Amino acid sequence: MTMTTANAALPPVPGPVAGPLERLRAGREFGANVYSTIDVLWVLYHRVLRITPETVDDPERDRFLLSKGHAVVGYYAVLAAKGFLPAGWLDDQGGPASRLGDHPDRTLVPGVEIGSGSLGHGLGLGVGTALGLRAQGLLTPRVYVLLGDAELDEGSNHEAIAYAGATGLGSLTAVVVDNHSATHGWPGGVAARFTVNGWTATTVDGHDHDALHTALTSQHRDRPHVVVAVVKTKE
Repeated sequence: MTMTTANAALPPVPGPVAGPLERLRAGREFGANVYSTIDVLWVLYHRVLRITPETVDDPERDRFLLSKGHAVVGYYAVLAAKGFLPAGWLDDQGGPASRLGDHPDRTLVPGVEIGSGSLGHGLGLGVGTALGLRAQGLLTPRVYVLLGDAELDEGSNHEAIAYAGATGLGSLTAVVVDNHSATHGWPGGVAARFTVNGWTATTVDGHDHDALHTALTSQHRDRPHVVVAVVKTKE
């Protein structure tokens, strides 16, 4: 089930997320970044991640890190739809007393792993998280990081990509929402930036749930994996 958005130029919203998203809207118009990421978020939380509201502190849980912190409204809608936070919290998102800020805060929102917003940090934190889990002997949890293609302009991401490939961080999956907004680009496209450093890569339609699910569950045991979710330009 999907819900058609008010703007016909925007993609439909997954049905279970539509109600929470409308509560968050409160008469506002969302930026396109909400719609470019919401399908990836829904597929992750509904079909991929091994985490529930009851296991947010379980050491064996999968970790999801939202590096693209300005797309947080869709993240809150998905967390509410899956029961991680009370629906009543959505009515005052961004208010002075609200737990739900304009960027996620791990100390205030159940299920959030990192506070994000300054672009370019999430993938490095994901690499560190995967290394920490490996060092503790926790070999089952996977780490997923969602970032935008423009974040790849940041040098910190180049270092994270190179290091993860060199150390064979097979528990790490990056999801790059590609709306063609990167300033510098990369010869051969986004996926090539990762594969040249030893990653496996899959490029899919960023709104195709089945294709996203297949890509997100097709990792190699000894190599990090990137899913490039292509959406409309500047979406």
